[in-house]
Amino acid sequence: MGPTPDTVIIGAGQAGLTTSYWLTQLGVEHQILDRRDSLGGAFQDRWDSFYMNTPNLALDLPGMPYDGDDRNAFISRDAVVNLFRRYAELISAQVHTGVDVTRLSAAPGGGFHLETSLGNLQARNVVLATGAYQVPKIPALAAKLPAGVTQLHTHDYRNPSQLPAGAVLIVGTGQSGGQIAEELHAAGREVHLSVSIVPEAPRRYRGQDLIYWMLETGKHGPDYGVNALTTEALPSPALRFAPNPLLSGTDGGHSIHLRELGRRGMHLHGHLETIDDGDITFSDDLPERLGTVESIFAQRSGRAIDAYIAAAEIDAPEQPPPPPDDWLPSEQTELNLAGANITSVLWATGFKLDFGFVDLPLVDEWGYPKHTRGVTVIPGLYVVGLPWLTRHYSAIVGGVGLDAEYIAERISGL
Repeated sequence: MGPTPDTVIIGAGQAGLTTSYWLTQLGVEHQILDRRDSLGGAFQDRWDSFYMNTPNLALDLPGMPYDGDDRNAFISRDAVVNLFRRYAELISAQVHTGVDVTRLSAAPGGGFHLETSLGNLQARNVVLATGAYQVPKIPALAAKLPAGVTQLHTHDYRNPSQLPAGAVLIVGTGQSGGQIAEELHAAGREVHLSVSIVPEAPRRYRGQDLIYWMLETGKHGPDYGVNALTTEALPSPALRFAPNPLLSGTDGGHSIHLRELGRRGMHLHGHLETIDDGDITFSDDLPERLGTVESIFAQRSGRAIDAYIAAAEIDAPEQPPPPPDDWLPSEQTELNLAGANITSVLWATGFKLDFGFVDLPLVDEWGYPKHTRGVTVIPGLYVVGLPWLTRHYSAIVGGVGLDAEYIAERISGL
C-alpha cells in the first residue's frame, strides 16, 4: 500500500473521491482504501435495471462538472460506476482496492493505527467515507418466514428472473421498493406492497427537477434565511435517518404514486406486523398511511423550496396542486402466503450505519458519528458522505463536494 501516509481515506465512493480531490489541491499526501475489488462504490450493488434517482445536473464532481447534453436525464447503474472510475483516473486518486479496514484505533504515539486485510499502517488523519448504505436492515420478522419462501434484501436483488415463479411481497415503499415493484409488475409478476411512511414527491417541481431545488435550497437557502434543509433545523436527531422521497430515474424519470400502483393491479397493504406459520398480518391504517405519504412533501421540503424561491426572488412557475385522489384498495389486513401464491419476499427496508470497526468513542446513541461539520470529537478523525452531515443533500453526488472541501481544509490546516 505504499509508505505511511499523512492521511487515509476509508471508502472510494463519491465521498472518498471528492475528499481526495480537495486534499490533492491542497497538497496533502494521502491514500484511499476501499474494501471492494473495483471502483464504483455501493452503486455496484444495485439491481440490473437501476437508474440514478438524481438527474445529470446533480452529477457535478469537483474538477469534473457535468458537461453532457441533457442535464435532466438519468444515467444507468453501469454508467454511474464508470463515471466514478473516470473521475478517479482524472484526479489521479491513490486508491487501493480490495483492502478491508477491520479495526481503527488510536496509535500510542498519536494518530491512528489501522488494521487491514493486507497488513497494518499508521496515519496522522483518517477520513471515514464509508457511505450511508453499509449494512442492509432486515427485520427480525424475517426469521419467521416459512422455509420455502425465498427472501432477499433489495441489496441482493438483481432482476425478476432471480425470483421463483409466483407472487412477490415487497416490504417497504422507499425508492428501491417502489422502483422494483414497477419492474416486477412490468415483468408480469403479481406484486403485494407493504406500505411504509416514505413521502411521495413530484419529479418536477416549479419548472425544475425536484433535486435541482433540493440542492439549490440546501446550498443557498441559508444566505436568505431559509435553513430548513440544514442539519441545525432538524427537530430530532432521528430525522437524520429519514428516507429520501419516493422517486424514480427510470424511463426518463418519474414520480411514483402508491394509489396509482394500486389502480394498476398491485396489492397495497399496511405495515407488516406479524408472521405466524405463513399467515401474515398488516396494520389496519392503510388509508392514513397513504394520506401521510402524500402530505409530507408539501409540509416540509416543498415549503422550504417555496420559501427559498420567494426569498431569492427567483422567477419560477407556481406548482399546480395534485388532483384529488381518494382511491383506496380493498385488501384485507390478513394474508396467507401460500393462499396468495407469494413465493418471494423482498425486504426494501433500507440500510444502517456500521462503525463497529472504529475502536474509539465515536458514535452517539443513534449510531451516528459525533461531529461538527464532519470534524468528529476524536482529533484527526473526520467523516464525509452521510445523510444530513451538514445538509439534506450531504450524501449525494452533487452535494458531497462541499463537505469534502471543508474537511480537506481542516486537515491541511486552513
